[in-house]
Amino acid sequence: MSDLPVVGEQTPAFTAESHLGPIDLDTLKGKNVVLYFYPKDNTPGCTVEAQDFRDRYEQFQSLNTEIIGVSRDSLKTHTNFSNKHELPFPLIADPEEQLCKQFGVMKLKNMYGKQVRGIERSTFLINSQGILVQEWRGLRVPGHADKVLEAVKEIA
Repeated sequence: MSDLPVVGEQTPAFTAESHLGPIDLDTLKGKNVVLYFYPKDNTPGCTVEAQDFRDRYEQFQSLNTEIIGVSRDSLKTHTNFSNKHELPFPLIADPEEQLCKQFGVMKLKNMYGKQVRGIERSTFLINSQGILVQEWRGLRVPGHADKVLEAVKEIA
């Protein structure tokens, strides 16, 4: 039996530290939430993904939607990454992988011929009532932020 969030059901509550302060999912009720998990700050794909969400941030905000990034990086690394790329949204530090495990995003991946455990790039769309309405797992970065924005427009 899996305790992973299920599309169409209430998303399990969580509280986590971000580089902009603590985030409590319950306090975000009334807003849609885009929760995106990415492997590592300052890597090419993760940088493009963060910039794509940044460049559409005002559109997400106009649709009553918050964006939150999550990786295993430290708060210090998140702060540097956010400052460097002028990210207007919080980045959660999850070095103990609590949130990663809660959402089932830790996977064995092949890197340069070796099996390594890491975050599978994933995004979860939670509506203003806290219901998980859509998830994207193992996604590709190009065009992804636009797909998420379109999904938000459908529920807004």
